[in-house]
Amino acid sequence: MNKFSWYEAKSVEDAIEQANSTVSEEIYTPTGKASIYKSGGIDVWDMVKEGLIAPQMIVNVRNIKGLDKMSFDPDSGLSIGANVTLTEIEQSPEVSEHYTALQQAVAHAATPQLRNMSTLAGNLAQRTRCWYFRSADHPCMRKGGDRCYARSQQTGQNENHAILDNGSCVSLHASSVATALLAYEASIVYLDAKGESHEVPIEDFFVSPSQDIWRENILSPGDLITEIKVPTPSSGTRSHYVKQVARESYDWSLADVAVVAKMNGNKCEKITIALGAAAPTPVRAYRAEEALINQVINKESAKLAGETAMASARPLTMNGYKVPLFLTTISQALLEIA
Repeated sequence: MNKFSWYEAKSVEDAIEQANSTVSEEIYTPTGKASIYKSGGIDVWDMVKEGLIAPQMIVNVRNIKGLDKMSFDPDSGLSIGANVTLTEIEQSPEVSEHYTALQQAVAHAATPQLRNMSTLAGNLAQRTRCWYFRSADHPCMRKGGDRCYARSQQTGQNENHAILDNGSCVSLHASSVATALLAYEASIVYLDAKGESHEVPIEDFFVSPSQDIWRENILSPGDLITEIKVPTPSSGTRSHYVKQVARESYDWSLADVAVVAKMNGNKCEKITIALGAAAPTPVRAYRAEEALINQVINKESAKLAGETAMASARPLTMNGYKVPLFLTTISQALLEIA
């Protein structure tokens, strides 16, 4: 671990000023010297210890007033400050009442101890947990190398990797909470280096390897997430989230699905289906959604939606099991709301 200075930010403006005083585009390389924000710090400390980053300064934003607030308004929806923990979201009566799939997603994320520490912004901004990316012995494409080790047909250990949008890097985004937020069509609010505020749909927040191999989201070094907004579901909306893991206790997701649908009885009027652990970013199953509009959700239509969502899947040498796993999980989530 390299030496670094520690700065206790007093406000978002103070944090941005300090972080951008030493900012560098090379923050995600072991040789880069820059500032990085820390709140819960779980992924930050992992990356520092693993030699993925060598920050010159760590700016602690955990104690900034206002970033730990969460509120709900029937008209404007749910506002979640960047420093709100996953436990606080899980235990929120408003989330439980209006955002079932989100409550289910945070309840299944990590362990109770980690949920007490993990902030929502940190969870969304964390980097991939691909073991080749995390290994100092493997200079993969995301770290400036010339290959994706997981794709190797001879030696690639890719049982947990992407089956969709996996043309280059086949790593997965680690946040299962992002899957639920994508289904609710949430948006991310962040401040740039000049202190200017931006709001982007969560679908546009994440960046796939085909767009830019160096980054997993649109944040530039020094940008700071301040809030996550989730619109109020319309009347008649039902939602459900399902996560499949290798072990019943805490484990990384093998497949997770969030469904948010406006229903008229068992007939679907509007629906969003989000898939996690399927691609390098959380993705919408748009064709599956189209297949369900104005249809009754039953075993047959749910099966067809799953098959439609998996039609473009390209399994690797060791993760072909994910296709039937997603078929079953998509059907299960749809039948739960029906």
